[in-house]
Amino acid sequence: MEQRDFDKDAASYDMKPGRVKLAQDVATSIMDAVKLNSDMDILDFGCGTGLVTLQLQPFVRTITGADSSHGMLDVLRAKIAERKLTNIKTEFIDPEKSVVLKNKYYLVVCSMTLHHVKELVHIFHEFHNCLLPGGQICIADLDSDEGEFHRDKTGVVHSGFDRAEMRRLLIAGGFQDVRDVTAASVVRESSDGRSREFTVFLMTGRRC
Repeated sequence: MEQRDFDKDAASYDMKPGRVKLAQDVATSIMDAVKLNSDMDILDFGCGTGLVTLQLQPFVRTITGADSSHGMLDVLRAKIAERKLTNIKTEFIDPEKSVVLKNKYYLVVCSMTLHHVKELVHIFHEFHNCLLPGGQICIADLDSDEGEFHRDKTGVVHSGFDRAEMRRLLIAGGFQDVRDVTAASVVRESSDGRSREFTVFLMTGRRC
């Protein structure tokens, strides 16, 4: 499958108000679901330009933004330098290799990323392994959308997700207390030219 060139998109990625609003809504939903505190080290997997990362940053000890796009990480690093932030780290994930997460975190967040990831079982295994005992996961992504959300489907592996199936995968991956809420909705033109509302869920779980 052809991969989307996120490096090419990086410079203009934040220019869409709807994208920024979605990140704000997801971050708010995460903070409603998890009590962040200044002792937490957390991971934002698939951080992009840091739209969610920067929302969570003031409330935790450290946050690591990990992404497979150098261009996206360059934009995030520029924001970090401009704002003189000292508690954000960045990490490049090689898209040509299997993901291996080596550090330990109290929380892993992953927003609007998994629909680009084919091997979900492997990713959930890595999320589970990198969490400290009692650590939590927060996944935000599209509800099943029949392939209508993305006009350009380059690099899109999943047409949203069925929540019951996502819960099953998380439980099979060793997570407990799996719950979900609707975190955001996005109104946009679908492929048939009509306006349609798409919903984004937040699913949480805990490593025992």
